[in-house]
Amino acid sequence: MEIAKKEESQYVRSLIEASLDPLVTISGAGKITDINDASVRVTGIGREELIGTDFSNYFTEPQKAREVYQEVFAKRSVADSPLTLRHKDGKLTDVLFNGSVYTDDRENVVGVVIVARDVTDQKRIGTELLEAKEAAERATTIAEEAQLKAESATFIAENATLIAENATLIAENAVKAKQQFLSNMSHEIRTPMNAIIGFTKVVLKTELSVKQREYISAIKTSGDALIVLINDILDLAKVDAGKMTFEKTPFKIQSSISAMLHLFETKIQEKNLVLTKIYDDNIPEVLLGDPVRLHQIILNLVSNAVKFTSTGEITLSVSLLSEDAERVEIEFAIEDTGIGIANSKLPNIFDDFQQATSDTSRLYGGTGLGLAIVKQLVESQEGSIRVNSLQGKGSTFSFILGFLKTDQEAPMDLELLELDPEIKNIKVLVVEDIALNQLLMKTLLDDFGFERDIAGNGKIAIEKLRTKTYDIILMDLQMPEMNGFEATAYIRNEMHSNIPIIALTADVTTVDLEKCTKVGMNDYIAKPVDERVLYSKIVNLVKKLEPKKVPTGKKIIIKEIEKTTYTDLAYLMKRTKSNPMLMHEMISLYLEQTPPLIKVMKQSLLDNDWDLLYSAAHKMIPSFVIMGIDSHYETLAKKIQEYAKSRQETDGIYNLVLQLEKMSDDVCLELTETMNKLNNKNS
Repeated sequence: MEIAKKEESQYVRSLIEASLDPLVTISGAGKITDINDASVRVTGIGREELIGTDFSNYFTEPQKAREVYQEVFAKRSVADSPLTLRHKDGKLTDVLFNGSVYTDDRENVVGVVIVARDVTDQKRIGTELLEAKEAAERATTIAEEAQLKAESATFIAENATLIAENATLIAENAVKAKQQFLSNMSHEIRTPMNAIIGFTKVVLKTELSVKQREYISAIKTSGDALIVLINDILDLAKVDAGKMTFEKTPFKIQSSISAMLHLFETKIQEKNLVLTKIYDDNIPEVLLGDPVRLHQIILNLVSNAVKFTSTGEITLSVSLLSEDAERVEIEFAIEDTGIGIANSKLPNIFDDFQQATSDTSRLYGGTGLGLAIVKQLVESQEGSIRVNSLQGKGSTFSFILGFLKTDQEAPMDLELLELDPEIKNIKVLVVEDIALNQLLMKTLLDDFGFERDIAGNGKIAIEKLRTKTYDIILMDLQMPEMNGFEATAYIRNEMHSNIPIIALTADVTTVDLEKCTKVGMNDYIAKPVDERVLYSKIVNLVKKLEPKKVPTGKKIIIKEIEKTTYTDLAYLMKRTKSNPMLMHEMISLYLEQTPPLIKVMKQSLLDNDWDLLYSAAHKMIPSFVIMGIDSHYETLAKKIQEYAKSRQETDGIYNLVLQLEKMSDDVCLELTETMNKLNNKNS
């Protein structure tokens, strides 16, 4: 009996500690009897010191806390009472106080259990929104007063009122709009730019007069310059917003830099400059880091050097500074013999929109954002950057970055293939919703001699795949009805197809490439599309997966299907210390509580009861951790919570609930089998 009680106590303790919010049990006298680790963190006081003390001591308003506590006893529960917790170092945490009584075996009330949900961020956002509203309302008042004082300025006053009213609406949507801005801006601007640059390349391959070629080349040059400008602005905004992420992928740093420097060959030749690379052979061949961001840094610095150097040479030096068993530190230096920078301008050279002089901007162009982005990219990776310069003699920009060592192999560099007229039998499905981009892809694929079909969104693509066979899919990511991520997940999980899928993305610097890989995409191509890269990736992927011929002349595809498991039995055994009775009890509780919660979620969707939907999802989340269920489903439940809280994207919520329901059915079946095995073993 005592063992069973101990096991029950351990089980209760695991449930208490699963809560990320502070959880406290309090006696009838108002003394703390038990807490979880979250309570220790929010107060900064150890468990032993907290237990036995008056719980109200840790709130900024002890009397109010006691009143809420007394209300729990009177009403048997209380929900969402606002209070403020105080950390021992003075830090304050706004919480919503939720409590209910708990009883002994005879239903006598013996104490209260309290959960304090942290709402500090929500309160701050609400305050900011309220201040924005008040500011807008004051602007409206000022505009109205101006209208009364000066009838001759009626038109201006009316417009001021309209602006103020619009400001109120803008303020209310500011938080959400800010989050959407970066992804929307990139997609909306780059999509037409993809068509502009793509078609200029197509036209340049046709027969043109000298003047026509000159004009089309000017359009392409301007388009390329605009893409660089868009990149600069979006990257700077993204770094400021804390949205910049850095990969840790294996790559060959020497070959990576060499390939990038080829981009400058034409410009270097045009200006009759010399480009020199000095590379330290002691640097390990393969390192872990973010090659895209490294390219971006070096590209900006070398581009500046080429822009501001009329005669002489540009030198890129890569040197090993230090090395230990796990990591290396490397210094990169770009030295030029250009116009240099005045000493007075050096302290501000890395600031936003800064160039050495106004003449610099007029003569050489540019936004002055490049160096600001470089500094942000370097320092966000815990690196450092500096500049030495002598006006009229040249400049040296050097930065230091750390990289992890690895035994992993770097992916092979893409071989850019020349167009092979013999390769004609490739069937391509293009999934793209923008008409101009559809036309561009048709044109490029026709030039390659490939067969192609167009689908305006993911749903249409899936219908085409049911009736026709293709060798490869080019999949845009942002589309109506069904986007590229959803379509790819359906093709992989529901249709069980391994057809190669290449993502077409308008924003390679911000797209979640990990998400592309996770849903089953094989590769990606950045817009504006480089036709040689497009051709090479299509041919390489199709050839890689091309089946070997068999004597009958028919394709034989053998597909091995692995059984998916949802629960980690080893984790469950470890959590229960291999106690079959406790494991049986945990599984029984899960099987008892989960199906009703799924049913509640589906019904709350039908009733548009967002609070109930949020609550049901919230109750499911701790069980994922306790039962050792794949974390992917915890993420699903949290997304449902987010949607329920915002009360938007109902189609998105419905699909997520269906996924969660399917997973729940599979998990319950799996756990039932496990429980049956336990029963057979014990019988």
